[in-house]
Amino acid sequence: RIGGFIQGIGRIAMAIARGRHGARRLAVQALYQSQIAEHDFASLLEQFRADPGYASADGDYFKALLDDACRERDQLELDIAEFGDIPPAQLDPVEHAVLWVALAELRFQEVPGPVILNEAIELAKIFGATGGHRYVNGLLDKACARLRANN
Repeated sequence: RIGGFIQGIGRIAMAIARGRHGARRLAVQALYQSQIAEHDFASLLEQFRADPGYASADGDYFKALLDDACRERDQLELDIAEFGDIPPAQLDPVEHAVLWVALAELRFQEVPGPVILNEAIELAKIFGATGGHRYVNGLLDKACARLRANN
C-alpha cells in the first residue's frame, strides 16, 4: 500500500513538473516570437492558448511567466547586462527568451534556483544555438547566486 501511495505522489509530481515545463516551453516560444514579430502580451496570450501544447501545460503558470517577462522586461534586460558579457541586443533571440523566462522566475516566482537553471539549460539545448546553453548556464549561475543569495 505504501509503495502505491508513493508511486501516486510521484506521478502527481511528474504531472506538475510536465505542466510547468510545458508552461516554460510555451513562454520561451512566445517571447521568441515577441522579438521577431513584436507581438504584445495580450496577442501572445491569445495565440498560445490556442497552441496544442497548451492543454498539457500549466496555463496559469504560463500566463504568470509571460506577464512577468513582458511587464518587467526592462529589469530583465538590466539583469542580462549585469550578469552576462554579451549586450542584450546582441543575444540570439532564443537564448534571450530563455533568459527572460528564467530571470522572471528567479525574481518573481517561488521556484528553487536549481530547478530554474536545469529547465533553462534544457530549453536552451532544445531550441537554442549549439553551445548556447553554456552561456545561459553561466549567466543564470551568477544571477542565482546574487538574486537568491539569502535563500
